[in-house]
Amino acid sequence: MLVAEHLLFTHPGAARHFDLSLVAKPGEITAVSGQSGAGKSTLLDLIAGFLTPSAGSLTLDGVELLPLPPERRPVSILFQSETLFEHLSAYQNLELGLPRGATERQHKIKAALVEVGLPGVLRQRADTLSGGEKQRVALARTLLRDRPVLLLDEPFSALDDDTRGTIRTLVKSLTERHQWITLLVSHHVDDVEALASRRYQLRDGRLFEG
Repeated sequence: MLVAEHLLFTHPGAARHFDLSLVAKPGEITAVSGQSGAGKSTLLDLIAGFLTPSAGSLTLDGVELLPLPPERRPVSILFQSETLFEHLSAYQNLELGLPRGATERQHKIKAALVEVGLPGVLRQRADTLSGGEKQRVALARTLLRDRPVLLLDEPFSALDDDTRGTIRTLVKSLTERHQWITLLVSHHVDDVEALASRRYQLRDGRLFEG
């Protein structure tokens, strides 16, 4: 279980102060909604370690995460725009997601692509893939990283309606199958309605459940 307790943060020169607390459980998608500029990305950056709170606690199964740098936190992130290297193949992009020294690299990459429904794109360059296919490759990279916390930063916004529904279903299925702790931030009501097991509203620098 991921627990944030009174993470305090203020952007330099800003008037708004954040005091953020939430609980997110394995196998569930916890959704945080709020207006643009409410601070949804700030919340993800605090969890990922890109921002440092002035006080508070962030624990995963009772282990404090705040002392850890971003690269050592058990967190993967899926952004609105897929972060693939366009000139590399799907295989090469996924190889970058494997830990150093990982064995059976090709087998693991093929298995991840099969799990996200893209068994045939192994050698295709990323710039030849559709938006939905790129997001599937990004999800396959998350599988390879094998980290228990998945942060979703408006990951469906650039997709058409049909593709968005397909990718949402895939994210929900992977979250349940792998018991990920998935945290979604979105201002799209339909994304929240389709995915959320637990909901928070971010208003005036605070999170309100429900």
